[in-house]
Amino acid sequence: MNNKLKCMIAAGSVAAVLATGAVQAQEKAKSLDELLNFVKSGRTAEASENAKREAEFNQKKGEQAAMLEKSKKTRTAEEARSVTLEKTFEKNDVAVEAKKKQLKERLGSLSELFGHLTSSAGDLRSTIESSYTSAQFNDRDQFLEDLVDKMSGSDKLPSVEEIERLWFELQREATETGRVVKFTAPVSKLSGEQADEEVVRVGVFNVISSSGKYLTMNADFSLAELARQPSGNYVSMAADLAAASEGLHQFGVDPTGPSGGSFLSALIDSPTLVERWHQGGIVGYIITGVGVFAVLLAIWRFIVLASVGSKVNSQLKSDKANTNNPLGRVLAVQEENPRMDAETLELKLNEAVLKETPAIESSLTLLKIIAAVAPLLGLLGTVTGMIITFQAITIFGAGDPKAMAGGISSALVTTVLGLCVAIPTVLLHTLVSGRAKRIVHILDEQAAGIIARQNEVKG
Repeated sequence: MNNKLKCMIAAGSVAAVLATGAVQAQEKAKSLDELLNFVKSGRTAEASENAKREAEFNQKKGEQAAMLEKSKKTRTAEEARSVTLEKTFEKNDVAVEAKKKQLKERLGSLSELFGHLTSSAGDLRSTIESSYTSAQFNDRDQFLEDLVDKMSGSDKLPSVEEIERLWFELQREATETGRVVKFTAPVSKLSGEQADEEVVRVGVFNVISSSGKYLTMNADFSLAELARQPSGNYVSMAADLAAASEGLHQFGVDPTGPSGGSFLSALIDSPTLVERWHQGGIVGYIITGVGVFAVLLAIWRFIVLASVGSKVNSQLKSDKANTNNPLGRVLAVQEENPRMDAETLELKLNEAVLKETPAIESSLTLLKIIAAVAPLLGLLGTVTGMIITFQAITIFGAGDPKAMAGGISSALVTTVLGLCVAIPTVLLHTLVSGRAKRIVHILDEQAAGIIARQNEVKG
């Protein structure tokens, strides 16, 4: 059955080839003889091509057999080499253990010494990573790292020169802790530029530039200007120290410098007075505006009342009424009505005093209102800030106490501003009110004296 099927498939293939050849031949042949010749030549070419393919296949089959035989021989050789290497490894392992034991026996008490040396080298390496002396002596880190790696191994020992240098570096670090020195080092500016500049190192606590700016040390022991300098006179003191060559000078030293300069960072991060004022927000600006207005108003009224008081004092020394001051206008009432009875004159004088009083006491009520309203505005800003802070806590949680404390601190700024406005305003109101009351008291006193003299004349 299978043979019959194969014969049918072969016959079909031959027929297909003949049909293809016949089709191609029909395109070119002009007669049946030509067509028959084309079919014969096609069969001859196919037979030649098949023979060529069989030859190539037999050649490649021989090559693959040779490669397979070569691979088997290689595998056998490598297996034998693996056995040899395993035996050599076991032998070397035994030898290494013997050498380690022999090294340990010969070291004896020196093992403890080398352990202390390794610990000292590691501690010194950790110290100089944050020490400002590394900006000046930046060749120690690699030496200490190589020494620790060498002493941590079991097959190498430190040389006498390396032990002596370790002792020298320990002594130099201790000595440089108490020295103030100048040296030249590359400094990165805030603009991104880097230039060699003379700097001053204050022990292991701080490094300042020649212009008096505080510097920080990067991981590669290079120096860079702080993005923000401390406020106050710290920069000016640093500039004086940088320009000095000898003597004693004041300087703001950060004792936590070797451990990261936390005090200096806290000082820099602390907001200035202007930044605190801006934290008050819109309410803070309103309180400030009200306070400035109150101060200007109080100063203006104080100047006006001082001028009026001077004119009133001059009027007290004069026998004739001058209408350029309140007292003169009150006295003018008596001069204009010399024959008026005492009761009517008293009413006229009281009327004149009452007429002058509003101008003298002008703006006192406004100052009193400002002194009372300023703390309330501060309380309003504080309550508003607390609401915003607690809303943020509700959304982001209270995982960061510093952020929460910062929000509460900003909210309390308006209360401080309100008190800073209210207290001076109360004092200014007291001064201006006292000056106004003194003038009004003089007017009342002179009016009462005129009435008394009028009654004496009639009596």
